[in-house]
Amino acid sequence: LLRERNSAAAELPEWEELRTRAREIKHHTLERLDDYLALFADSVEKAGGKVIWASTAQEASDYVVSLARARGVRTVVKGKSMATEEIDLNHRFEDAGVEAIETDLGEYMIQLAGETPFHIIAPAIHKTRQDFGQLFSEHLSIPYEEDPQRLTQIARHTLREKFTQADMGVTGANFGIAETGTIVLVENEGNQRLSTALPPIHVSVMGMEKVIPTLHDLSVFLALLPRSATGQKASSYVSLITGPRTPGEVDGPEEFHLVILDNGRSRILADPTMRESLYCIRCAACLNICPVYNSVGGHAYGWVYSGPIGSIITPELVGIGEAKDLPAASTLCGACRDVCPIKINIPHMLLNLRHKATEPPTETPASSSIRYPFMEKWAMRAWAASMRSHRVYSFASRVARLAQKPMARNGQIRWLPPILRGWAEHREFPALAPRTFRQIWDERLSKHVAD
Repeated sequence: LLRERNSAAAELPEWEELRTRAREIKHHTLERLDDYLALFADSVEKAGGKVIWASTAQEASDYVVSLARARGVRTVVKGKSMATEEIDLNHRFEDAGVEAIETDLGEYMIQLAGETPFHIIAPAIHKTRQDFGQLFSEHLSIPYEEDPQRLTQIARHTLREKFTQADMGVTGANFGIAETGTIVLVENEGNQRLSTALPPIHVSVMGMEKVIPTLHDLSVFLALLPRSATGQKASSYVSLITGPRTPGEVDGPEEFHLVILDNGRSRILADPTMRESLYCIRCAACLNICPVYNSVGGHAYGWVYSGPIGSIITPELVGIGEAKDLPAASTLCGACRDVCPIKINIPHMLLNLRHKATEPPTETPASSSIRYPFMEKWAMRAWAASMRSHRVYSFASRVARLAQKPMARNGQIRWLPPILRGWAEHREFPALAPRTFRQIWDERLSKHVAD
């Protein structure tokens, strides 16, 4: 994806000017966010929609589920949406006895697997076609199949039936246009369009930072988003939806409900240092270039948003105490800032969060220190001792190589004993090399001297 992104960006001589303009639009909008949100809400209601302001994830999911109950909804089709992942909407529907089906192919796979997205725009990028075939065989009661074209045909047939049966469609929103009350959905599969056009009720859950002033501003972001996300000049489908269906229109919902989600965003907005994180347009370019993300994968970040942007958004939304390790999951190489279409200074915010993570909670005395589990303290002391002594380090390396033999296969450590199992819950570790660098160096040095 990164190679395609660079190629697509190079085709636009004005690429850097577009990035600068997008940043200016975001900065201007967030400085006057209350005005633009009020204008956006008024425009939505003038177009026949209903606007709901949700301060928390609970309020947002409560409204959507209560609406489904009030309308007798039995089946919901969902377009790909990180905001609905954030409010845990699928589980809320399940608890209410409502069938909710993810219709993006990758999201559908993840739903069948009972997992969370691995990547912001490619949620099932960690799955193989064999994984897909096994999931289909188990959940759709069909013979095992691993041909990609055939698997896609099976998914299309299954999901088309759900589209025709659905009583409600739920989507997110890539952008909200303040002047017209329009939500914008950008996709490549067409499932968003079907989710909004066929069911009688359409609910959109939109983070409040997604609003931009005008349709003219949208053109800047539509040039940047697909190129940064997938290396495309344009996405296959761009849907502009303004309210419910009007007389004379052949498709579209009878009701349109827009849930504008805060869930901690106003707290970010109030922080001059962290406000810039709200510029994000969820292109995932920072994930694609990040050496840490590419080593540990999306599930290691522990929540909805992964990669560099997740390392700054998650601590702000769930609290630094719950996600204090994420800001440290970075080399501070700055590649994420360089590749971001909005030029978000992610390294600066990571450093700010690292500082916050070391501060004692405000409700405890300033002299209190951060407490670590006993085993973690013991492990850190053992590591420090080994790093101070060459003999201890060499001995520990030999012991580790012997200990890993029953746990390693094909160069990867597949499992760890119970005391360390949490480290391998979401990723596999590379096994220690058979020989150390020092051993290889000494051998080559001896050979060079002999020659």
